[in-house]
Amino acid sequence: MIRKLRLKFVVVCMTLIMVVLGVVLVSIFLSARQNLEVISHQVLERVIREDSAPNHNTAITPSQQPDLGLDIGGKEVVLPYFTVMLWQDRSGNYTAYVTGGTYSNLQGTEELSTVLRECLSQQQEEGTIRSYNLRYLRQDNGLFQKIAFVDISMEQATLQEMMGSHLQIAVAAFFLLLVISIVLARWATAPVEKAWQQQRQFLSDASHELKTPLTVILSNAELLQAAPLSEKPARWSENIRMEAQQMKKLVEEMLTLARADNMTRTAVLEEVSLSDIAADCALAFEPVAFEAGKPLDYHLTEDVVVLGDRDKLRQLVSVLLDNAIKYGQDGGTITMTLQKTDRHARLTVANPGDPIPPEQLRRLFERFYRADASRGEKSGFGLGLPIANTIASEHKGTLKAESDATSTRFFFTIPLKK
Repeated sequence: MIRKLRLKFVVVCMTLIMVVLGVVLVSIFLSARQNLEVISHQVLERVIREDSAPNHNTAITPSQQPDLGLDIGGKEVVLPYFTVMLWQDRSGNYTAYVTGGTYSNLQGTEELSTVLRECLSQQQEEGTIRSYNLRYLRQDNGLFQKIAFVDISMEQATLQEMMGSHLQIAVAAFFLLLVISIVLARWATAPVEKAWQQQRQFLSDASHELKTPLTVILSNAELLQAAPLSEKPARWSENIRMEAQQMKKLVEEMLTLARADNMTRTAVLEEVSLSDIAADCALAFEPVAFEAGKPLDYHLTEDVVVLGDRDKLRQLVSVLLDNAIKYGQDGGTITMTLQKTDRHARLTVANPGDPIPPEQLRRLFERFYRADASRGEKSGFGLGLPIANTIASEHKGTLKAESDATSTRFFFTIPLKK
């Protein structure tokens, strides 16, 4: 799926690039050709207006003398040209005289006759003679016609050379952009690939978590069904009830994360005292920590006021304390501190214990991930920290974890109420 998505991304990008490159190349070609045609047309208009002296030369080769310089658009343009005057007698025959230009030995040649025949056969005021690479302009003065010819071989060579170089640049740009598109496709689809992998992992883990309580429920239900009515032990019913509660808790936690994925904001922000919330959670978890042999010590700054959802923040603090009690070292003291800076409040929950390796520390906020590979009750569902992280994000705060040989620490930072 991801490979097809990347391929589609590259194909779409390269198709758009080819269209853009094609439009640019065609536009450059048409613009350059139009500019060159305008220049040669201006040359024709000038020479047909200025050259009038007879010149009885006789060959169609460029002369060895310098070409005539013409000021076109403030620039000097030099193009080979010649002008011809035509008279038609009563019998319909034409008499031609070369009146000027940069060609020598042209008068009376077969080449001149061929050029004039093709020019007259087109019956147009302006056109081209491809066989000799000439562009002409005719002027009918009643008694005679004056025709100016200008050489366009340089124009065609310029267009070919320009388009050849532009095509090479376009091909190089195409392959360069192809490589860039492949890299961008990998970059753009990386979040999709990650989400796809997380979804598959989520389904696998959720199925595993639901499989155990369902198995227990079905087993106890079968025992209840098989036992005589007067001998149905209450513990089987209790097992069913406890496992159903576990399933309900798991489904509620999954629903919380699903709402976060759908960008459904469930937190109602209001002015609340984070000091009071942390104190209430500490009082609630003190007996739990004492029974676990991990006393709870807390130091809370008073009057820490933030904008938040009281229930959500209580859930976040409870997750951090519950996690610290579960994974804290036996006999170690769980500590919770609340500090206030100029703009933020910072809640820290720490527990002594074995350090968490960096590769596992980075994954603590992944769903269903547990550094402890066991699936026992101590490990829970692996959704508490992801939910706490989601709550922190809803409150425009951050939740981070650190671990070393001394302790494992979780830091929750949230902006103070302005």
